[in-house]
Amino acid sequence: MPLRFMLPAVLCLAGCSSPAEVAEKTGVEPTAPDSSSELDTAARSAAAFAYSKQLSEAGGGKMDFSYSWPKEAASQAKLAEYLRAKLDRDFAETKSGWESSFKDCPADAISCRNYSLAAKYEVVADLPGYLSLSNAFSTYTGGAHGMYGLESLVWDRKNQAVMDGVAMFRSPAALGAAIGDELCSSLDAARVQKGMEPAEAGDGFFDACPGLDEATVLVGSSNKKTFDRITVWYGPYVAGSYAEGAYELDFPMTTAMLEAVKPAYRAAFSAKK
Repeated sequence: MPLRFMLPAVLCLAGCSSPAEVAEKTGVEPTAPDSSSELDTAARSAAAFAYSKQLSEAGGGKMDFSYSWPKEAASQAKLAEYLRAKLDRDFAETKSGWESSFKDCPADAISCRNYSLAAKYEVVADLPGYLSLSNAFSTYTGGAHGMYGLESLVWDRKNQAVMDGVAMFRSPAALGAAIGDELCSSLDAARVQKGMEPAEAGDGFFDACPGLDEATVLVGSSNKKTFDRITVWYGPYVAGSYAEGAYELDFPMTTAMLEAVKPAYRAAFSAKK
């Protein structure tokens, strides 16, 4: 689920969570350096890196922004450069959206005066040739509740390139077909664990078994040598309502799933033993 800010159809839906509660869903806390120079120093020293900034306006509104990534990412100069550029873009977009919102906000309203973005990158797998990261993020752009999601980022050490985890496979559909019926049955089992009924095709607003093009795919490892497992993550409004929360499904790599890997990345994967 990519981090985007222009999601009006989703972000304007009503609920009951505050910005702080939304941030709690991702475990992101706004800590660490409060200036670009401190942030640059942290990146150069390859330390785990964090940045936070709060802005306020005369009408009482606030914008909270926080971003962090682990030392494993900070130690890769080109990757740290990429993440810093992304931080700068996200900050600029969040600030622009916030300023536009409070300028048009009625004097007696407060929700449209508050904005936030929190992003926290964590290591999923640290392999000789690749570094797999997750980015748990939350946003608040006014209204009754915010939004949260998860992104995948894989750093190719040899080619010094960034990609989405699912890009290592021939296509999301090919990977989904390789997982087979277990994808849908695992999702239904997760629904039951949450006290929901298993979904049936065509019986509701949400897809009974969304395709992987609607999911975030994280590539992980249990042996620290190859990718031998994946996580399929469905965000809110994909497989169920906001109240249901996200669905996180783990699958070991199988021989069939290996066939769905692009030839260029085949050596980085193995079936889990």
